[in-house]
Amino acid sequence: MHIELPEKRYYGIGEVAKAFNVNTSLIRFWEKEFDVLKPKKNAKGNRKFTPEDIKNLKFIYHLVKERGFTLEGAKTHLKEGKKQSLDKFDIIEKLEGVKAQLIKIKSQL
Repeated sequence: MHIELPEKRYYGIGEVAKAFNVNTSLIRFWEKEFDVLKPKKNAKGNRKFTPEDIKNLKFIYHLVKERGFTLEGAKTHLKEGKKQSLDKFDIIEKLEGVKAQLIKIKSQL
């Protein structure tokens, strides 16, 4: 899944949910379930996600929605083989970005 987000320091929960095409409640639920997600909260309680949080959300989305892991399975997968899995995920993400760019160029021809 290729996510289109502008380069920013912090993203609101609405932006993130729209980019992933999910409800904000799912993002809040994943925040409670997965320890790697630590969005900043302001005085009003609004969540602000950093680019590192977005990267972790992409990985969680990939495990749960695309590969069909259960939440417990995704948690254990994150804890046990995080480095190797993240390397593979980064390669897949880069290839999907290249694919999206090639499709965009093809449509412009």
